[in-house]
Amino acid sequence: MPATESRPRPVPRITQDSEEFWRFATQGKLLLRGCRKCENVFYYPRLLCPRCLSEDLDSRTAAGSGTVHAFSIVYRAPDASFRDSVPYVVAIIELAEGPRMLSNVTHCDVDTVRIGMPVELWFDSVSTEISLPKFRPSLPGNTDKTESIG
Repeated sequence: MPATESRPRPVPRITQDSEEFWRFATQGKLLLRGCRKCENVFYYPRLLCPRCLSEDLDSRTAAGSGTVHAFSIVYRAPDASFRDSVPYVVAIIELAEGPRMLSNVTHCDVDTVRIGMPVELWFDSVSTEISLPKFRPSLPGNTDKTESIG
C-alpha cells in the first residue's frame, strides 16, 4: 500500500462477552457490569466477576463522568489509518463508579490535558454497529453524548 494511501481504522470485534456493551454504546450509553455477590463494579465487559469469579452479574448504565487518571500524547501515528488524527490523547479514565477504562480525550488542545482533569463521556459513531466511548473536558450544561466524526 503506498505511503500516501489511507486505510480504514481498526474497530473492536464484537464477542459474546461484549455484544450487550456495543449495543448500548450505539444508543449513547456506557454499560458497566456489577457483581451481585461482592458488589464489584467493573469495566471491560466479562461474563465473570474479576474479583470473586461469580456469574451473578447485572448491567448498569454509567453516569458518564470521570477524571483523567493517566495519559499519553501520541505524536506519531501507529499506522496510516491514524495519520490524520495526530496528535491525540490516549488516557486512562477513572469513572465516577470506580472502574478505569482506556479511551481518548478529545475536543481540546492536547497540551491542556492534565491528570485529575474532569471529563465527560461522548460517543464516536464509527459504524452502525460500533460507537466508541470517548471523553472530553467537562463543560457545564453539555448534554450531547453522541457524535459522528468522519
